[in-house]
Amino acid sequence: MSKQIYDVIGVGLGPFNLGLAALSEESGEIRSLFFEKENEFNWHPGMMIEGTTLQVPFFADLVSMANVRSEFSFLNYLQKNGRMYQFYFLEKFHVSRKEYNAYCQWVSTRLENCQFGREVTGVYVVDDREEQLYEVCVHNLATQQAESYYAKNLAVGIGTIPSVPEHLRGTLGESVFHSSDYLYKKGSVAHAESITVIGSGQSSAEIFLDLLKEKGTSADLHWYTRSNGFFPMEYSKLGLEHFSPEYTQFFYQLPQVKKDELLKQQDLLYKGISAETIAEIYDALYEGTVDNEPLNVHLQAMSEIENLEAEGEQWRLLGKQLVNGEKFERNSEVVILGTGYEQAKPDFLSPISHCLTGDRYGRYRVEENYAVESELDADIYVQNGEMHTHGVGAPDLGLGAYRNSIIINSIAGREVYPLQEDYVFQTFGVQKTNRKKATYAIR
Repeated sequence: MSKQIYDVIGVGLGPFNLGLAALSEESGEIRSLFFEKENEFNWHPGMMIEGTTLQVPFFADLVSMANVRSEFSFLNYLQKNGRMYQFYFLEKFHVSRKEYNAYCQWVSTRLENCQFGREVTGVYVVDDREEQLYEVCVHNLATQQAESYYAKNLAVGIGTIPSVPEHLRGTLGESVFHSSDYLYKKGSVAHAESITVIGSGQSSAEIFLDLLKEKGTSADLHWYTRSNGFFPMEYSKLGLEHFSPEYTQFFYQLPQVKKDELLKQQDLLYKGISAETIAEIYDALYEGTVDNEPLNVHLQAMSEIENLEAEGEQWRLLGKQLVNGEKFERNSEVVILGTGYEQAKPDFLSPISHCLTGDRYGRYRVEENYAVESELDADIYVQNGEMHTHGVGAPDLGLGAYRNSIIINSIAGREVYPLQEDYVFQTFGVQKTNRKKATYAIR
């Protein structure tokens, strides 16, 4: 083959693969190329509600936890844009989602290995001089041309997709939609006289708060969740140590049946609501009812919406209280489903899917270095597709640079980005032992 062969080609440019692009380009040792079908970087644009912030500190950016001196750090972004002193005086640990998105866009435009407006349509295995390579077929959306590129490894970072319960999927449209479309459907919401939010996570809480601020406590606004309450996410300092490399290592060594059991008990580590958002909601409810102003807002936990039925310009919600079994009904013009996200299944891997190893639930078996177990010589690394094997830290931005360090070191066959031996104060296993230095086999 006369075409250039890359060490890794990345598919999808969310924060994790964008961080991998930045670290690999900056290392000078990894020849990399990344494709994204959208025309520019955008992180959850339908949920870019004014005033919402990240739930991790600002230095959980794309690169700092691997290389604090990187030119692609958030602090360098501030300095290059003349915002360092303003941010210093702001005195906030958690930056707005809007600024994080702007920072990622700033990084993406400075990387030579990132190509937008290109959709990966298929991946095939080819042999070149006894070396196994991936042929990545790409559709250039600007030129409508088909292109092929070759790599020794792949990094799949296509992220997650909205999850909607099967019994509600047939109702999706302009007045029933997933929370990820909230800002896109704001017109329908603005004119509605009755609105229902379903779900117990941060997205549902942010939407409920936004509606409460705009419409007031006299609005016909209801919020239902199956959870036992509107509980805060675990955010104590020792609790946060679950989002560390050491906990990831501990979790990875467990039998899969233990991992699945443990994850079911850890919802509030990653699915709860920030305490600040809960406080804002309560304050808005309290202030809105001063002088005995009417309260038409309703919050109800331990409740499941079993069905939606069209009734003229409204929807009839048929629900059940899960503890005492009581049935209830509610009419609403707009229904917003904060029902979470699920792992996207990459169609472009279909030509080689028979070579990839899965478990009985159809999930990839992922090795400790984030490569999918397979019959292939070349590796396919996954970004935020390994919670079932690596634990609750998989979607956490604070562990993105660590995972990318592991991936780059694995591809390079040496420690390009050094890893610490100790990360936390507590012990997750029976006895704390020093972290063994990782070894990397060149693939």
